[in-house]
Amino acid sequence: MPCLLLYFLSCLTVHFGDMRYSPSDPEQAFFSSLLCLPTAIFIHSFMATCTTDGGRLDRLLWYELNELQDLRRQINLKDLQDLQGKRKEIRASGLQDLQRKTNLLNELQILCRLKMALRMTIWRFSRGINNRFNPPWVHARPEPAEQGSPGFSTLKASGYAGRLLNMEQLWEEFFADPSQWWDNRFTKKSSKHPDFKHKSTLESLWVDGRLNPCWVNERMVSMALGHIQSGDGLKSRARDCFCNGDKVRRLCQEGRLKEALHMVELMVQQTTTTPIGAYLCLLKGCSKRKALAEGKQVHALIAQSVLDSNIFLANTLVHMYSKCGSVLDAHKVFSNMPQRNVYSWTAIISAYADSGQGEEAINLFQQMQRTGLAPDKVVFVVVLKACASLAALEQGKQLHSDIIKRGFQSDVIVGSTLVDMYAKCGCTDDAREMFNNMSERNVVSWSAMIAGYAQNRLGKEALALYEQMKQEGVQPDIVTFTCVLSACASLAALEQGKQLHSDIIKRGFQSDVIVGNTLVDMYVKCGCTEDARELFNNMSERNVVSWNAMIAGYAQNGLGKEALALYEQMKQEGEQPNHVTFVVLLKACASLAALEQGKQLHSDIIKRGFQSDVIVGSTLVDMYAKCGCTDDARELFNSMSERDVVSWNAMIAGYAQNGLGKEALALYEQMKQEGVQPDNVTFTCVLSACAHSRLVDEGRCIFDSMRKDHGATPDVVSWSAMIAGYAQNGLGKEALALYEQMKQEGVQPNNVTFVVLLKACASLAALEQGKQLHSDIIKRGFQSDVIVGSTLVDMYAKCGCTEDARELFNDMSERNVVSWNAMIAGYAQNGLGKEALALYEQMKQEGVQPNNVTFTCVLSACAHSRLVDEGRYVFDSMCKDHDVTPTEEHYACMVDLLARAGCWADAELFINKMPIQPDSVVWMTLLGAARNHGHVEIGRRAFDLLVKLEPKNAAPYVLLSNIYAAAGRKDELAKIRNEMMDAGVKKCLGAAGSKLITKCMPLL
Repeated sequence: MPCLLLYFLSCLTVHFGDMRYSPSDPEQAFFSSLLCLPTAIFIHSFMATCTTDGGRLDRLLWYELNELQDLRRQINLKDLQDLQGKRKEIRASGLQDLQRKTNLLNELQILCRLKMALRMTIWRFSRGINNRFNPPWVHARPEPAEQGSPGFSTLKASGYAGRLLNMEQLWEEFFADPSQWWDNRFTKKSSKHPDFKHKSTLESLWVDGRLNPCWVNERMVSMALGHIQSGDGLKSRARDCFCNGDKVRRLCQEGRLKEALHMVELMVQQTTTTPIGAYLCLLKGCSKRKALAEGKQVHALIAQSVLDSNIFLANTLVHMYSKCGSVLDAHKVFSNMPQRNVYSWTAIISAYADSGQGEEAINLFQQMQRTGLAPDKVVFVVVLKACASLAALEQGKQLHSDIIKRGFQSDVIVGSTLVDMYAKCGCTDDAREMFNNMSERNVVSWSAMIAGYAQNRLGKEALALYEQMKQEGVQPDIVTFTCVLSACASLAALEQGKQLHSDIIKRGFQSDVIVGNTLVDMYVKCGCTEDARELFNNMSERNVVSWNAMIAGYAQNGLGKEALALYEQMKQEGEQPNHVTFVVLLKACASLAALEQGKQLHSDIIKRGFQSDVIVGSTLVDMYAKCGCTDDARELFNSMSERDVVSWNAMIAGYAQNGLGKEALALYEQMKQEGVQPDNVTFTCVLSACAHSRLVDEGRCIFDSMRKDHGATPDVVSWSAMIAGYAQNGLGKEALALYEQMKQEGVQPNNVTFVVLLKACASLAALEQGKQLHSDIIKRGFQSDVIVGSTLVDMYAKCGCTEDARELFNDMSERNVVSWNAMIAGYAQNGLGKEALALYEQMKQEGVQPNNVTFTCVLSACAHSRLVDEGRYVFDSMCKDHDVTPTEEHYACMVDLLARAGCWADAELFINKMPIQPDSVVWMTLLGAARNHGHVEIGRRAFDLLVKLEPKNAAPYVLLSNIYAAAGRKDELAKIRNEMMDAGVKKCLGAAGSKLITKCMPLL
């Protein structure tokens, strides 16, 4: 290609050289030659894009083109028009005058020089500017032949000579005082950035610059090695050391740090000077690879060379230790620095901020200000990130004020960081105001604002801002898509998520592992586990985060078995799990009560060394407790080397879930004695334990002590737990009174609060209070909540208002199996068996699958209405049509149905033919039916079998005594009371007896 272009230029030159005209002025000949400048400029540009340098336009070429274009603009248009007319005159007159021939030769000479200039450019870009085999004319422009020509003098003044002289002066200034120049050789990101930059004038120098004088390399070697002036051996070693420095740089870039370190050690041994550049290369390589051990070895070499006082090396050391995660070493280097600049403070503040120690980072920034050193925008960005991590709003506002004073508010990076800080402090309105007022916004600014909305659960606002971003023509990047996908996941906005997936594919980001992980997370949180798994399987690259996202998706959607199976596949494919993997899997085991798999995970955790992780340990305690192994959970809790408030909460909650309220209270007292401050979760767990163990008074004392003793403000969860404690223990009035107090204190109830209160109203048949709660529910917008709606249906039904319950049921925008069960149970409780059966049939027609509770409600309705045949049909259809295995409750309902209908023989026969051993609930149901019907013999047989199962339970003695009393059998009555006394059974039923009797009544 270069040869063809040269041939074209040669032809072009010959064409102009053969023009048969003779201008009167040689300068006009030069002007006429410039008619070919557009072609020359095109060839310059074309060659610049076809070079072996990857299409990079040379800075010098642009200077040259600009000068040629300036000359072209200086040509008077009228002169050009006159030149065209003279050209015609020359062609007509011929070439008879010798003077004209002389002028023509001058013109040809000018064109040849233009050709030479183009040839230089072509050679540079086709062979390489820095090629050591280049001919000498590459770096020099040809001198004009005739010095007196105005055109030639203009060309010379605008050529390389001025720039060569300027470059030589700049290098002289550099070597005269290098301290006035920033040395960027070992920190610059690419070759486009200068090696040296003047601190005042901002002039730039490149070590391998094209216009550098020939003596620059020698002077660089001399400066690097202590200005060695004499001795051929020393000079030879100097050159070797300079070459070794380049080798060290290449080794560090390739990650071969040990080889580079060994080479530097040899350099130190062979010369009396110190290779500062090599040290900087090594430290930069250690930072990039997080190689702390090699970094410490470099630090030791620097200390041996007595270079600890070198501020540039010290700053780089602080940066290296920071990137390697050793903040203490970084601070030690910083503390020993004899002098510090703004970069020193930036490095140490970044070290603390990146390690999660935001408070210390802010303190260091305040120390920096007290020294009188003016912070730059980089420092502000780092400190703002520290404030964001701490949600330190006041400090962030103070920084914002300082930024405005110093004039950095218009900087796009500072502005984006301010948006991020306000958003992470929860001030989305302030963040949006800052975002709207930014004079310049880039994709980082948009992503920061979108992320702020997503983090504050404002998914709709995040999606709206993303649409605005697209309308304004800003192209989203990977971070943007990650933030918007998180917003879709929080809203379960599947359609918008799918649209984002399409945009990601269009922009070619689907192969990015971070985007892929976020897509998997979005699909699982929208309930589409199959789509998530398909995407997971098709990912070209997967990391441990990908596996964690898919495993967590299965666990969150109640697919614990699939989560455990995926973990086995993960191990088979050689992917190493981390602590997040084990936390997710342990939660899956807890939800399944899969104790054996949990124990296997515990073994894997020990093998991989995660047993000391406080989060993993707390999740293990929770898993054992939810599997019913409170002793194992407590043993593990006691053996934990480190415990935080989450660990204590897990153990207290485990006791509460297993009905061990006294143990939970004792552990709560121990927690306070050890100086661990309880949080709202702690109080919720303790209150729940008191509610389950009928320790209502103790629970109220703890609730009242939250403010008095711990300075904690009860949140809605704590209030709901205390209200639930009253409601579950039959203290409905107290529950309603506490709700009124809650409203007076300005605490807004949530859906759980209303569910608990509605159950309290149902237990009291308090219809008026229930209607008032219904009004509050509508005001607060919870009427569309399916759980709240189902509980309202249950409340109206238990208050005897089946018509109101049915109207509310029909008006529900969403109904699930719980809603249908509540309405069927309402009919059953009010003796409307036929209506219950009709609703059951409607339920099946609408495609809602009945569950265990549904059949309990329907069988109970049949029992209350004595619909024996219908009850038998429903019971038989459980296994045949719906694949539901009958439980003890279903058998008890059938016994109650037959006994209420007077089919005593069938009832006893049914019990004898049960495929499972009848438990106390079945015999208690039969005994209760015998009491209601006064059947003494059936009652006695049921009593005898029941006492064998539960000899210390007083309930059977009480029921049989009632049967004898009603039948007037005083002798038997006295006898059963004596038997009760001989057995040591107290007459008080207690909690166990009350629960058993309640369980026997198949009513919700």
